[in-house]
Amino acid sequence: MNASREFILTRLGLSRKPVSGDTLATELGLSRTGVWKHIEALRKDGADIQACPGQGYLLKSEAFTAGMLASRLSTRCIGNSIIMLDETGSTNRDAMQQAELGTEEGLVIIARSQSAGKGRMGRVWHTLPESLACSVLLRPALPPEQVPQLSLLTAVALHDGLSRFVPDLGIKWPNDLLHRGAKLAGILTEMRAEPGRVHAVVLGFGINLQAPADGWPESITQRVTDLESAACRNVSRLEVATAIIQALDHWYALYMEQGFAPVHRAWWQAHAASGQSVRVFDGRDYIYGLATALDDDGALLLDTGDEIRRIIAGDLELL
Repeated sequence: MNASREFILTRLGLSRKPVSGDTLATELGLSRTGVWKHIEALRKDGADIQACPGQGYLLKSEAFTAGMLASRLSTRCIGNSIIMLDETGSTNRDAMQQAELGTEEGLVIIARSQSAGKGRMGRVWHTLPESLACSVLLRPALPPEQVPQLSLLTAVALHDGLSRFVPDLGIKWPNDLLHRGAKLAGILTEMRAEPGRVHAVVLGFGINLQAPADGWPESITQRVTDLESAACRNVSRLEVATAIIQALDHWYALYMEQGFAPVHRAWWQAHAASGQSVRVFDGRDYIYGLATALDDDGALLLDTGDEIRRIIAGDLELL
């Protein structure tokens, strides 16, 4: 979004009273005509900005901007810097590029649209206008073999944050969030590392906020749902983003202080298949068994009846 328009939206969003055109013009270093042009452009993009004669402009719709999100957060690390994009190829790629530039951990990148979003195992992640695509940059002092724990941490944080809006959520190994068996959100974690040292980790996730007006893409073959349908009410993109980032910051701080144990317990309690009969497709065969435990490296332990199998990657189905 144009920087001046984002400033106007944030300024109006933070004010309960109308803000005059003169005030906006002074703060932006523009003429009143310039401010008016930006207001008109924002209206065309869907912002409900009312003109109050003799008083100024009043925002009646939600302002989803970096400034508005930052004003809602009270975090220690995650969200110390926020980049909001109208469109990008991939927020994960953008976050990794920021890492290579030396950006500190805690950066959050949110895009309204992605053209090259990635899912697990090289799949395409469909980022629709009705979804929330977000990536978080971290620089944890961890050995590379422990990084998969951060993907599990992200699942726990999403579960916590979204449970404020809808009940009956469950985690599906390895990285999906479900509502009554239908996929609501997905996670993709990437890292840059060398032997014994992690340089950067990017936690990427996408959340379906609304059902597409013209239906879900035909290429999506699994059951999917969205937050508004699950909650049976309208949801605020700003409130969802706030809840998720707050939860991520809480769980990341807890993890760095106490290790994996609290995350492990919370993940297993929220896992939809804990103690259940499942089958996992590992790319070649189906493996049937009872989901008995989660290993510290993120592997799922299956009791096949003959042995305990460690499943490192695959697609899980409840039986």
